[in-house]
Amino acid sequence: MLPTQQGTFRLFRFAGINVFVHWTWFLAAVVLIQVRSGNYSSIVWNVYEYLALFAIVTLHEFGHALACRSVGGRAKEIVLWPLGGVAYVEPPPRPGAQLWSIAAGPLVNVVLVPLLYLVAIQTSQAPGNVSELVRSVFFTNLILLIFNLLPVYPLDGGQILRSILWFFVGPLKSLKATAILGFVGVAGFLALAFWLRSVWFGVMTAFIAVRCWKGYQLAQALTRITTAPRRTGYACPACRAAPPQGAFWGCGNCRTDFDTFANQATCPKCATQFTVTRCVDCGTATPIADWSLSAPDELPAQ
Repeated sequence: MLPTQQGTFRLFRFAGINVFVHWTWFLAAVVLIQVRSGNYSSIVWNVYEYLALFAIVTLHEFGHALACRSVGGRAKEIVLWPLGGVAYVEPPPRPGAQLWSIAAGPLVNVVLVPLLYLVAIQTSQAPGNVSELVRSVFFTNLILLIFNLLPVYPLDGGQILRSILWFFVGPLKSLKATAILGFVGVAGFLALAFWLRSVWFGVMTAFIAVRCWKGYQLAQALTRITTAPRRTGYACPACRAAPPQGAFWGCGNCRTDFDTFANQATCPKCATQFTVTRCVDCGTATPIADWSLSAPDELPAQ
């Protein structure tokens, strides 16, 4: 339930990161501008307000992406849609790297708080709609910051909590704990959505609920991977971990799960061949031929 490049338009590219906007963003823009049209003397100011929101969300997502790259991770794409933005980042599987990659987004909003406050003070006596626009942008940034820091998975606050717990209980238990805690937050959001009679908040709650469930399922899948027997004769070229035995790889064409090492990186259903195989332990993708060991005793101790 995350936006992809399907149905998006590429706006620009910065620092090797492509920024896309989903077509529903324009629909949400029309609705929000119409709803708040009475706040200004001209609808043009509502357009400025929405563009300011767009800029804040974009800066927030670049915070995630650039922080991820700073710790050796991968980040090449940002997608903006009505529920905010998504930076597709792959930080190294370390709690510190995960923590910095997630926390850098809200830190952008933290930096903007005093800057926008100073601008609001300077423009408090400005004629026309300028002061109202600046105040609106200031409170929008502040609300986004507070909302994102709620300890509810998959919001940034929930993922920050998960990264902190990772230091003490490991990646699996921390993910499962924050996903379960996220369901508690979903219940609270659902009650608030009914109280406010807000369709938008209801949609946001549904999105959070789905992501919590996906996080819980991922934790369960990772548990199966860690407890599965390891295959002899192969080791990841990057981390030297032996691959697990079982259907832990998926075909992107027919959606079949299969054991890539038992089938030599070929989907047993549609016969699609894959040039690289991703390590379930470190996430590195390399040709399956590079995994082969000359002798089974070269495998690392499990």
